[in-house]
Amino acid sequence: MKAWFDRVILGLAREMRWSYLPPLMVYLAAGISGLTAIVGTFFVKDYLGLSAEFLAGLGFWAGLPWVLKMPLGHLVDLVWRWKAALVYLGASLIAASLLIMIGLLADPDAMGRFARVEVWYVVSVLLAPIGYVMQDVVADAMTVEAVPHSDARGAEIPADRRRAMHTTMQTLGRVAIIGGGLLVALVNVVMLRGAQSLDEHARVAVYVAVYQLALLIPLISVAGVLLATALVLRARRRLLASGLPRADVDRALFVVPERPPVNWWVLGGGLVFALLSVTVGLEDWRFGQEAVFAASMAVIVTLMVRLVRELEPQARATLLGTAVVIFVFRALPGPGAGQTWWMIDELGFDQQFLSELSLIGGVLTLAGLFGFRRFMAERSIYYVVGSLTVAGTLLALPIVGMFYGLHHWTASLTGGVVDARFIAVVDTAIESPLGQIAMVPMLAWIANSAPERLKATYFAVMASFTNLALSASQLGTKYLNQFMVVTREVRDTATGVVSVPADYSQLGHLMITTTVLGLALPLVAIGLVRLARLRSA
Repeated sequence: MKAWFDRVILGLAREMRWSYLPPLMVYLAAGISGLTAIVGTFFVKDYLGLSAEFLAGLGFWAGLPWVLKMPLGHLVDLVWRWKAALVYLGASLIAASLLIMIGLLADPDAMGRFARVEVWYVVSVLLAPIGYVMQDVVADAMTVEAVPHSDARGAEIPADRRRAMHTTMQTLGRVAIIGGGLLVALVNVVMLRGAQSLDEHARVAVYVAVYQLALLIPLISVAGVLLATALVLRARRRLLASGLPRADVDRALFVVPERPPVNWWVLGGGLVFALLSVTVGLEDWRFGQEAVFAASMAVIVTLMVRLVRELEPQARATLLGTAVVIFVFRALPGPGAGQTWWMIDELGFDQQFLSELSLIGGVLTLAGLFGFRRFMAERSIYYVVGSLTVAGTLLALPIVGMFYGLHHWTASLTGGVVDARFIAVVDTAIESPLGQIAMVPMLAWIANSAPERLKATYFAVMASFTNLALSASQLGTKYLNQFMVVTREVRDTATGVVSVPADYSQLGHLMITTTVLGLALPLVAIGLVRLARLRSA
C-alpha cells in the first residue's frame, strides 16, 4: 500500500508543474458548474410545469454548443496569442445565466413582466453551455501549451517522457473537474441541510444563496487565464535576459510562432451548423432536433475525414477506432428526469441526501481516477469501454430493483438497515469512479500525437464528435420518454389545483430498456470496429 500510494498519489503530485495550474483552474471552474444542479432540479420540479420529454429536448439544445468546439478550436489555433478573450466572453455568458436564475428565484414576478418564467429558464439553460464551451476549448489548448518540449537548460525532452507528461496533464485535468464537483457537493451538503423542512420563503432564500455563490465560477476561470499570462511574461523575461533569441523563446514557451492556414471547411462548416441550429430552434420544427443532429453529424464526419488525412495510416486507424467506440458509449440513452422525480417523491430523497450522494460520488471518483491510472495507461480503449459497460449494467440493476420493491425486501431482512438510501449510497460509491475513465486515454493520445500546429483543432473536432454523442443520448432519452411517459405532480402556483397528476407506472419499463441498451450497444460497437480492423488508443 505504501508503494502504491507513493507511485500513484505522490508520483502524480511530484509531476505537477506551475505551468499546469492555469488550465487546471479553468477545468476547476467547469467542475464547480454543478453547484446549482440540485437546486435547479428542485426548482424545475416545484415551480415549472415542464415535462420529462421537454427537458430531454432542452438537454439536446443545451448540448449543441459543445459541438461548436470544432470551429472554436480552429479559431484558437488562428488567434493563439489572444485566445484568453474567449475565456472572458465565456465567463460573461456564464454570469448572465446565473443572474437570470437569481432573478427567477428572488423576484419571479418582476422577471415575468418581461417574459414567462419558463422562457427565462430556457434562456439561462442555453447561455451557460455556450460560455463553458468557450472556456473549455481554450483550456484544452492551454494543456498542450503547459507541457514543455525542452527543459530549463533548453535541451529537448525525450518523446516518451513528454507522452507521460501529457497523460499526467490530462489526468490532472480530470482531477480538477472532479475535484470541483467534490467541492460543490460538500458545499451543497452544508447549504442544503434541512432545506426540505423550511418554509417556502426560507427555502427559496437558500436556493438564491447557492446561485449567488456560483458567481465565483467565472471568476476562477478568468483568474486562471490571468495566471497563465503572468507565468508566460515571467518566463519570457527570464529567457530573454539569458540571451536566447526571441524565436527560441517563443518555441520554449509553446507560443505558436506561425499561424496555421485558415481551414475554411472547419470555419465555414461551423458557421453553417450554427446558423442552421438557430434557425431550426427558433422555427420550432417538428423534427428540428433530428435535422440538426443529422446535419451536424455530416459536418463533423466530413471535417474528421479531411483532418485525419494528415496522420499516418496507423495513427488514423487508432483515432477513428477510439472515437467510434467512445461515441457509442456516450450516446447511450438514459431514463431522464422522471427517475430523479421518482426518487424524490417515492423514495423520499431530499436536497440534503442528494447532496450527500454527490459528495460520496465525487470523493470516490477522485480516488478511482488515481487508482485506475495505470489501468487507463496500459489497457486499450476497447478493453476499458467493455469493462465499464459490464460494470455499469450491473450497477444499474439495484436502482431498477428498487422500483419493484427491492429496498422493502432488503429492509425487512436487515431490520431496516439496507433500505433505499443504503442501496443508493452503496450503488453510488461503486459506480462513481467509472464515469471519467474512458476519456483520459483519448485526450492524452491527441495531445501527444496530433500535428503540432493543429492541437486545438484536433482536440475540438474529436471533442465535438464525442460530445455530439451526448446530443444523441438526449434524443434517445426523449424518444423513450415519448413511448413510456413519466409525470410528476404539477400544481398551479396560484390556486394549488393539480394540473398534472403523478404517474410513475411506466418508469420500470423505461429503466429496464435503458439498462439493456447500455449493455448491448457498446459491446456491438467494439465488435464492429474490431471487424473493420480499426485500432484503439
